[in-house]
Amino acid sequence: MALKLTKTTESGLEVKDAYVRVEQITLRGKENISFQVKAYKNKDLPSFEENFYGCAYDINGENPIKQAYLHLKSLPEFAGAVDC
Repeated sequence: MALKLTKTTESGLEVKDAYVRVEQITLRGKENISFQVKAYKNKDLPSFEENFYGCAYDINGENPIKQAYLHLKSLPEFAGAVDC
């Protein structure tokens, strides 16, 4: 599971159809998760951007990875992201 969207780096470089993947997910008790998100020009190349996010976790809901992706898609910086 991953997302595809256009990303703009801090230096202003636009990467169309960047491959964005949740990595290193950690359960924080029964109610929260934290995870790293890496963006790649191509999934076979090194990442060009890395960030950490966290969100509420529903232990009775979807698996934690799916919940992480759903959270990302709710954020303005991931508007328009599509599953890939």
